[in-house]
Amino acid sequence: MTQVTRTPCQLYLISPLDVGGDFPARLEEALAAAPVAAFQFRVKGIEQHEAARLAEPLKAICAAHDTAFIVNDDVALAKRLGADGLHLGQDDGDPREARRILGADAQIGVTCHGSRHLAMEAGDAGADYVAFGAFYPTTTKTVEHMADPEILTWWQSMFELPCVAIGGITPDNARALIDAGADFIAVSGAVWSHPEGAAAAVKQFDALLAG
Repeated sequence: MTQVTRTPCQLYLISPLDVGGDFPARLEEALAAAPVAAFQFRVKGIEQHEAARLAEPLKAICAAHDTAFIVNDDVALAKRLGADGLHLGQDDGDPREARRILGADAQIGVTCHGSRHLAMEAGDAGADYVAFGAFYPTTTKTVEHMADPEILTWWQSMFELPCVAIGGITPDNARALIDAGADFIAVSGAVWSHPEGAAAAVKQFDALLAG
């Protein structure tokens, strides 16, 4: 996959930690605003039954909008939900084991920070995409690793496996990552905390990706 032949960059949404209350309605508005390739269900510190209860309506909304539903970190929850995929951090399990449990059709992504070595290892382990970042400061999670946009360009020049850019991405700073070679830009706070609402934010990103 070269810069000439690769498909245009797409939007990958990551949930806030709180997906209760009116969040399903907010997700519906966001996905209805413009195409979104994937949605990652990322909640922490709750038991699996409660997580599944929260996830079910969100998974249905994603299915209705042809958006892949990805579970963060928890292979057992992904299996229970019949999720489209799983995203693994470096300390959250082996992609090979996740593949064995979830099957050949699951989309498995791996966080690789700013490391070429980790990304190549993930590819060798059968990941469907690698995620680089954080590229910018973010309040969504504690940032221990920063990445340079150049790693996206390097990855695109060497490998066909898609790459995701993550970390502090907004409509104002995303262009550099798109131009560098990101196949997907993963965003959370810039959408869910947008002053005009999630739908307005998704439309802004869509216009940027289309340009």
